[in-house]
Amino acid sequence: MRLPAEIIRAKRDGLALGGAEIADFVRGVSEGAIPDAQIAALCMAIFLRGMDRDETVALTLAMRDSGDVLDWRFLERPVADKHSTGGVGDNVSLMLAPILAACGAAVPMISGRGLGHTGGTLDKLEAIPGYTVTPEPERFRTVVQDVGCAIVGQTARLAPADGRIYAVRDTTATVESTPLIVASILSKKLAAGLQSLVLDVKTGSGAFMADEADARALARALVDVANGAGLPCSALLTDMSQPLAAEAGNALEVANAVRFLKGESAGTRLHRVTLALCAEALVQAGLAGNAHEGETLAARALESGVALERFGAMVAGLGGPADFVERMDAYLPAAPVVRPVAALSAGIVAGMDTRALGLAVVQLGGGRSVPGEAIDPSVGLSAIAPLGTSVALGDPLGFVHARSEAEAERGVAQVLAGITLAETAPESRDVIDRIG
Repeated sequence: MRLPAEIIRAKRDGLALGGAEIADFVRGVSEGAIPDAQIAALCMAIFLRGMDRDETVALTLAMRDSGDVLDWRFLERPVADKHSTGGVGDNVSLMLAPILAACGAAVPMISGRGLGHTGGTLDKLEAIPGYTVTPEPERFRTVVQDVGCAIVGQTARLAPADGRIYAVRDTTATVESTPLIVASILSKKLAAGLQSLVLDVKTGSGAFMADEADARALARALVDVANGAGLPCSALLTDMSQPLAAEAGNALEVANAVRFLKGESAGTRLHRVTLALCAEALVQAGLAGNAHEGETLAARALESGVALERFGAMVAGLGGPADFVERMDAYLPAAPVVRPVAALSAGIVAGMDTRALGLAVVQLGGGRSVPGEAIDPSVGLSAIAPLGTSVALGDPLGFVHARSEAEAERGVAQVLAGITLAETAPESRDVIDRIG
């Protein structure tokens, strides 16, 4: 075994690391034999020097193998999943998982919490009373087998080396390293035992990769490394220059998802992006021959009500109310104060600082300013006017859901500052490109 300091030195000097060296270092991380200082040193060396494809594949596989790898071979369905790089009003996972399940896939979706200005799938689901995002492994397997999908959180036994490395990256200015981002995302997906994966890589003012060239490079790296690690994968580059759904906030997005599954969102950006991702996932899983066929299958799952039934069964199977989809308004928390955001002039919604809108939700109490902070699932934004909307003076650009009048007033000011009105409508793109 090569000494950790020598591995760090090699990468510091711009040399490529071998698979055995990477595996030894990651093993030392997971066993506690390598201190945070050496993890930080290697992360900074990788940040500055980069990694080639083979190195990143080796790092991804070593992090996957640092803990349990789920085995779904007992299922008679192809095992598929989707991952988004995050955005505002991005609740696609809540609809995609039951749609894919209704089309014949198994979807053991390991999701995360909100990060920065972006919402987290687990935080959204925890707005449902009783929903357990950390079920016992047997319960997780049973729900996936019986329902076809289960959306849960990462356990300490899945890719534990990633958790330790990420904690160090978060405090050493090395989060924005493409090889480390790729290995972090894919190690968890590989540990989930997937047979295929579709990535939703966001770009625009509400994305972590706001620049399209950066987002495209990340998507290419993710696809190349996933395929190199033996996981069939493709990516859609999608727009996050405005919130994807008309709602942003945990309970509000859950309610939006249920309405979507009831067929109330046809023709929206959210509908188009969700069906495009479903179609890509169905093609990757071998359940559709092409994207058109995949979209047709996904649309049929929505129209028949089967996807809605799968969502309700998943909620009940993971501890939520058995009648949640029928009585969601009785179960989801509602904010005591709802204020319209009145347009200060007439015009067309021509631009959005989507990140600012996401931060408005955080500051209302719907996200975390510090790790572990409790959040209020009831607060957020609703009926956000999409780009291209014509408004008159005083028309609502959206609504702020808040815990108090003072917080509502601040939220209104933040939303107004984040929306630009002009005389002409901007060009709108939903799915920008496919990478695979």
